[in-house]
Formats: sequence, structure tokens, C-alpha cells
Amino acid sequence: MLSIRRRRPPTRPFGEAQAYARLHGDRDGGVRVVKVEPRRPRHRLRVSGEDLRARFEQKLDERRSV
Repeated sequence: MLSIRRRRPPTRPFGEAQAYARLHGDRDGGVRVVKVEPRRPRHRLRVSGEDLRARFEQKLDERRSV
């Protein structure tokens, strides 16, 4: 027997508030959607990893010669 499946119409994208409502039902006053600023980079090093390695080796060599 041949079965025919109907295609669903494509759904349109929806926002965060609509997604929350679909998943959790109506929103109460305790929940709100806020925009968060992107994080700043934690550390910006002025030297490269290779420079750090070379300086570390230099300090080790100085320790050995003392």
C-alpha cells in the first residue's frame, strides 16, 4: 500500500521570547529576556608564546650557571 505524506509548510524563524513561550507557556513577572554585552578579552599579552619560552630558557640557563 502506498502512503502519501503531506509536506509541512516551512516554519518562520521566531525570537527568544516566542521560543520561551512555546517551551514553558506564558511568562510570569519573574522571568525577563535581557541582552548581554559580549565579553571583553581577559588578557592581552604583549609578548608572543615564543618570546616567553625563550626568556624562560634564558632564566633556566642563568640558574644553572650560578
